[in-house]
Amino acid sequence: MSGWSDRSGGSADIDECASIGDGTSVWHLVQIREHADIGRNCVIGRGAYVGPGVVMGDNCKVQNLALVYDPAILGEGVFIGPAAILTNDVYPRAVDPDGSLKSADGWEADGVTIGDGAAIGARSVVRAGVTVGAWALVGAGAVVVKDVAAHSMVLGNPAKHVAWVGRAGLRLDPDGDDFVCPETGERYCLVGGELGLLE
Repeated sequence: MSGWSDRSGGSADIDECASIGDGTSVWHLVQIREHADIGRNCVIGRGAYVGPGVVMGDNCKVQNLALVYDPAILGEGVFIGPAAILTNDVYPRAVDPDGSLKSADGWEADGVTIGDGAAIGARSVVRAGVTVGAWALVGAGAVVVKDVAAHSMVLGNPAKHVAWVGRAGLRLDPDGDDFVCPETGERYCLVGGELGLLE
């Protein structure tokens, strides 16, 4: 774990089997569990939780109090907002049908997958097994219960598609059959329900 920055003042709980990339900063009261694999130049904010076996690409930001449960997979440049939760249990129960305490062997974790450059807004919840496509934007407080297409902006509970966004995170303007980013001028086209960047 050499090359990363412990900014926690010793308060972070990092398993010795976790891997943390060079240039990554870990802040106060963070818990990083066994076999988590965190890329280079990431920021793990105060009180965040990263579960066992979570894989996180380079240049990700996991903000304060966010919970990333295993076996989540985050691409490169992913943003997880403050107090956002990536869940891992489709049918959560504390007990079995007979009332006995459910054991760790009594369920199978189903992680969330987040594509490169996507952003998950503050206090949003992403249901176990959901995939959020590259450069998508999940609005603050949204509850995501089904897959989100690349470049889609989703809002609400349950989260619904409301617009397309570019890599800058801004709503794209329609321009004929294409869409244009008002900041960068990048052009996108919609093919078969998927938005892609025009070269």
